Formats: sequence, C-alpha cells, structure tokens
Amino acid sequence: MDTVLRIGNASGFYGDRFAAFREMLDGGQLDVLTGDYLAELTMLILARQRSALPEGGYAGTFLRQMEDCLAIAVDRGVTIVSNAGGLNPAGLATALRDLARRLGVRATIASVEGDDLTGRAAELGLGSPLAANAYLGGWGIAECIRSGASVVVTGRVTDASLVVGPAAAHFGWQRNAWDALAGATVAGHILECGSQATGGNYSFFTEHDVRHPGFPIAEVHADGSSVITKHNGTGGAVTIETVTAQLLYEIDGPRYLDPDVVTRFDSIQLATDGPDRVRVTGVRGEPPPPTFKVSCNTLTGYRNAVTFVLCGTDIEAKAALVRDQMTAGLASAPPQQVHWTLARTDHPDSDDEEAASALLHCRVRDPDPAIAGRSFSAHAVEIGLGSYPGFHLAAPPADASPVGVYHPGFVRASAVDHVAVLHDGRRIPIAPSSETHTPGAGDWKSTRLNSSHLVISYA
Repeated sequence: MDTVLRIGNASGFYGDRFAAFREMLDGGQLDVLTGDYLAELTMLILARQRSALPEGGYAGTFLRQMEDCLAIAVDRGVTIVSNAGGLNPAGLATALRDLARRLGVRATIASVEGDDLTGRAAELGLGSPLAANAYLGGWGIAECIRSGASVVVTGRVTDASLVVGPAAAHFGWQRNAWDALAGATVAGHILECGSQATGGNYSFFTEHDVRHPGFPIAEVHADGSSVITKHNGTGGAVTIETVTAQLLYEIDGPRYLDPDVVTRFDSIQLATDGPDRVRVTGVRGEPPPPTFKVSCNTLTGYRNAVTFVLCGTDIEAKAALVRDQMTAGLASAPPQQVHWTLARTDHPDSDDEEAASALLHCRVRDPDPAIAGRSFSAHAVEIGLGSYPGFHLAAPPADASPVGVYHPGFVRASAVDHVAVLHDGRRIPIAPSSETHTPGAGDWKSTRLNSSHLVISYA
C-alpha cells in the first residue's frame, strides 16, 4: 500500500472549467480525481430536468468530459469519483457504461444510491418538496473502490466524502477512526471548491497570477494528515492564506458535522511545506450525529424582471413615470410581489450614452406563471412610444421563471438506505455509524469560526 494517496479535484460546481479534468490528468501524477457538481441550486435544476425527462437528472457535462478523459484515466490508473449523478446516479452509471463500450475502454463503473428521499418525504416529515436528498457519507464510495471500481458516481453526498471515501478505502480505516476521517474531511473541504483553494476568489488576488489557476491536490497520509498542493507550472498559488480562506468557507462553528465524523476545526494545524505546499495536521474527530441532513427544494411560484434604461436628465422623473404607467397597466391582474430598484449608474456630462444612463429594474413574483409572464413583460414594451424620451429596455420581454426555495431537513440516519451498487451489479447496504453523539449546547463554545481558531505556523 502506498503511504501517500494523491487526490485531485477538477470541478467545484456544475459549470466549472470544462477542460479541468484533462488538465489534471495531463498535469502530473494522481491516484484519484474527484469532481464536485452539486449545490442546493443544482439539485433544483436537476430536479426540474428529471421532471421533464425521467432518464435525466444528472450532470451531462461530466459525461461529455468523460468522453474525452475516460480512456486516459483508466490507462493511467486514476480512479474517478464524482457526485455528478445528482438525482439519477444509476442513469449516469448506465450512460458511462455505454460510453465505455463505445470507446472500447475497460472501465468498471459503480454508483452510490439511497440519498433520494423525495418519494418518502411526507412520511419522513419533510413536506412535499420537488426534491429531497440526504447528505450521505463516504463509506459507499469506499465500498465501490474496494470492489475494483475505476469510476464511482454518486448522488447527494457531502462534498468532503469524495475525498473521505477513497482515503478510507486505500488506507483500510475502520468506521471509528475518528481522527483519520476528520483529517480527510478537512482535505476534502479544502478541495471541494476547486480553484478557490489555489487563489481563486481570494481577497489578496493581486499577490498571485490567478488568470488561469490550477486545481488543488491533497496528498493524504495514513493518519489522515495531508499536504495541499497543485500541479507544477499551473497558475494560482497554494499558501497558508489561500488554504485558510477555503477552510473558513461555509463554516459556522468549531465542530463540523458530517455523516461519518464530527471534525474539530479548532484542532487544525497548518504549516508551509515548500513552494505551493501546505501541510495539514493535528485534526481531531468525534463520532457523527445520529441524523442526516437533507437538502429539500420546493417550487414556490414564478418570477420575471424587466430593466428600463433611463438616459440623460430628469432620471427620477422618468423612473416615476414608468412606475405609474406599469402600475396602471397591471392593475387588472397585479403580480403578488412587485419590487422596484433604481440603480444610479449614470454620470453627469458623460461622453457616451451608456455612461449617461441609469437602470430601473422591476422584478415581480406570483404563483401564476401567466401573471408573472408575458402579460407583465409585454406591457413594459407596450408603453414604449408613450413614455419617457429615449425609452428602451435592456432585454426583450421574456416568460416567467420558476422560483425554487431551499430548506434543510433532518432524518434519522437509520431511515436512509445508503447503498453501494458495485460494478458487477451487487448492491451492498451501508449501515450508518454504530457510534454517534448528539452535540449539546455545551459543545458549541463558539458560534462563528475565524482564523484565530487555526493553529498556523510557518515552517
């Protein structure tokens, strides 16, 4: 068994750099390459896709990336692990098998299922959402990898599980290896947002060349410690500061709850380990909570917007005229919510029309798509020749868009049927942790984690 497992990341969200998979495979040695595609908004997008196309519901971008990269990954022995399965990991696994046959690649495809609770949402006390998906941990991924899978696709797992699963499989960790699991969770949390860990979205971005940052790599060790780095010659930077910035992303308290382990973020120690190398050590873990978090997405109505461009003088009077005309025109069927915003982007004595213009935004929302749709936006066009001088819109009239609302839910871990579907078709149930701990009020000594909780040293 190798003493170091090199896990790279090639996607931080659905829509991230398409070429990143190929860049990571060509850029240097890797053992595992992960791709994170799921966020709360993504689950809503995929749920609507599945409603219109039952065989859909997964990230099609990933399938196109694998058309270019699957043969390379298999040839180089790089295991691919991704949550691109979204709401239909079985469908993506089938599509990948078809792709492998078409390409003549001997790839073994496995998947992880059981996160989709939509059909049981009411009985589990989650209401009637369009989609309800539990955040699974990494043990289903580990089971798939131990069985010899070269590609593992999942539905909704925690972002860090894409690293925890491969590490647990490689090092043979037990379910109660809390510190090792916590260390891998920290590595996964650093990798999950891709180039955010290598200088992207970093406040001091002028200190590094981030025009085309490389994606991060975690060199994970058997005790769960890791070194965060990137391929040589790639843009961006891996420093204590860039890693710290990502560590603090979406963190609320010192205890980071996960289905597999509770990670103590106040135990993390960071140290420089050379150029573009940051060592992560000292991470402590505790048993996980007895519940799984659930991502619930619900459609709550429809929205639309129009933007009026107001140029020249008398901006406030022009805005008032438009508001009066729109209010009168929509009086017979007014949208439930109407919100006006005047952005004073205009500058006096400007040299061109754009710099002399302000933007008046009208946003509406209603349960009825007809009221929020063309009957609203078309009226903005109808007043065009009888309104303020220089009337024009920033875009043509459009139909209404559905409004999705995310809210978290919680269910007992025992209520979730976590299953590893191996490449040979066997279905292996993954039991929740037998040892759990419910954090009490006394456990939460800080309501907000900041960099002072991280033990940072410059070696």
